[in-house]
Amino acid sequence: MKKYVIIVAGGKGERMNSSVPKQFLPINGKPLLMHTMERIYSSGLVDEPAVLVLPSGQINYWQHLCKTFNFEIPYIITEGGETRFHSVKNGLENIAENSLVGVHDGVRPLVSLDVVKNAFSHALKYDTAVPVISLQESVRKVEKAGQNSYPVSRDEYVLVQTPQVFKANLLKKAYQTPYISKFTDDASVVEHYGHKIHLVEGNKENIKLTTLFDLKWAETYLKQKTG
Repeated sequence: MKKYVIIVAGGKGERMNSSVPKQFLPINGKPLLMHTMERIYSSGLVDEPAVLVLPSGQINYWQHLCKTFNFEIPYIITEGGETRFHSVKNGLENIAENSLVGVHDGVRPLVSLDVVKNAFSHALKYDTAVPVISLQESVRKVEKAGQNSYPVSRDEYVLVQTPQVFKANLLKKAYQTPYISKFTDDASVVEHYGHKIHLVEGNKENIKLTTLFDLKWAETYLKQKTG
């Protein structure tokens, strides 16, 4: 069964306080998005060109970066949509039937190879595989604009990561559902369609880099890993 990956990279860099979209910001000498794509492909699992979903206004800049850094990971560019839902839906047009497809955030460069491998192997068996990690800190639920709050059991909650991997036929059918605001990721779309979500263990380093602090932390982490 063929294995694909859709890389969703539609960030604007607002929380980074940068005019450059966050997926293109440099980390250890090259754009963040390149680290992410290289990480996924280093697993050896994905055997088709990546489907890279970018806003139309960022495509030329990305192609310029690829020439500048001699970036050689194979990819197909798809234009993004109004929301993440619409961007993934556009990307799915490039995915073959009867295959496996992982959907990964372009700003998660630190996913472990074991997580990628487990997600694909579990999706083959269970149709879906969504990486998650447990909460380590106390959790409170806030109500009425912060006026009231109360503790909840952290054992009842997990943090969701990517890549979220699915059998392509299932994901394609799920994405025919009309968009609603509660669709925050692919798992929520598939669950709304009526299919159970299978969870797999993620890795704590696999954070979504959204702030300048995240970027600096990831840069330090990568430098330590490479010695």
